Amino acid sequence: MKENKCFPPDFNLQDTLDFYFQTCSMEVTCSSLSVLGATLANGGICPITHQEVLQPEVVRDVLSLMHSCGMYNYSGQFAFKVGVPAKSGVSGALVLVIPNVMGIGLWSPPLDALGNTVRGGIFAEKFIEKFVFHRFDNVVHLASKIDPRKNKYDAEQEGVMSLLYSATTGDLTAIRRFNMQGCNMTASDYDRRTALHLAAAEGHLEVIKFLVLECGLDAEVKDRWGFTPLDEGRRFNHAQVVSYLQGCLQNKLPANLEEALSEIENFKV
Repeated sequence: MKENKCFPPDFNLQDTLDFYFQTCSMEVTCSSLSVLGATLANGGICPITHQEVLQPEVVRDVLSLMHSCGMYNYSGQFAFKVGVPAKSGVSGALVLVIPNVMGIGLWSPPLDALGNTVRGGIFAEKFIEKFVFHRFDNVVHLASKIDPRKNKYDAEQEGVMSLLYSATTGDLTAIRRFNMQGCNMTASDYDRRTALHLAAAEGHLEVIKFLVLECGLDAEVKDRWGFTPLDEGRRFNHAQVVSYLQGCLQNKLPANLEEALSEIENFKV
């Protein structure tokens, strides 16, 4: 490589080789290897000492290299099957990094033809089969995997609050997204006020139409004080909202758009 001028003019081959051999001769245990991985997962801050060992920009570059070439000639297939930054060594060691979550240190000497730990690779694949840590796993619709980063009840509460806030601000795009993601659109807060109550109180007619026609929300649902969305529209003088909700109750509009279209077609016939 030096004869073919692959290095800068001031390159010192001997110093570089010495540094390379030193880094290849570092002695670690599974415990220290996992701390190393956890430091990378934690943006360069050691979780044991709480000291900044590496800058976040350096961590980003290191993880990018680990993801693209950390498993020698198996790196491409490993990125496809496992999808997390990793680095193996010919000693049989393997470190896995789950960014913002944890680091995993493994040691199992038997190697495959490419120089990677056999059982370490099997563990990584089994690990990704169970947990939603692959770089391209869908965290919304992939119900077959576990996401330990989320507490079930915290996630549900956060989803309800986001839904109700979007209804309050009239963010129809967000409302559509929540519906597409399978959120419980009939969810309510502590006072049993639904997204329909809040949209009616704020006068967001388009949101109301979507909630009634697409999501099947009941225009007669009552909160803890007995108020319906129609009552909310009246209280805050939203004439169009009142007119629409009155029409829903009087004409018994279908709960969803498919039924509405079906009734229209039957009427034409």
